Amino acid sequence: MENEKKMPSRRKIVFGFGVLSVLAAVGITVAPKKTILGCSPLGKKKTVKMLTQDGKLVEIEEDKLTNQRKKITDEELKSWVKKS
Repeated sequence: MENEKKMPSRRKIVFGFGVLSVLAAVGITVAPKKTILGCSPLGKKKTVKMLTQDGKLVEIEEDKLTNQRKKITDEELKSWVKKS
């Protein structure tokens, strides 16, 4: 007799949790996305990875470089990098 009275209340609780989880999932997907602003006014700048003369890898902003780029040969590279 007691089990028959408890079963409907348990079903109501499980049903309530199911409804809440569906509402939470819908709320997450429908919520408006927040935009993240960068620290600088123009946002994130593009950088280029380059090798320094002493062999360290550094990142340089693209706007700091000139447009007169040329590819160096292997021989020039070997004579340019200092070995310590």
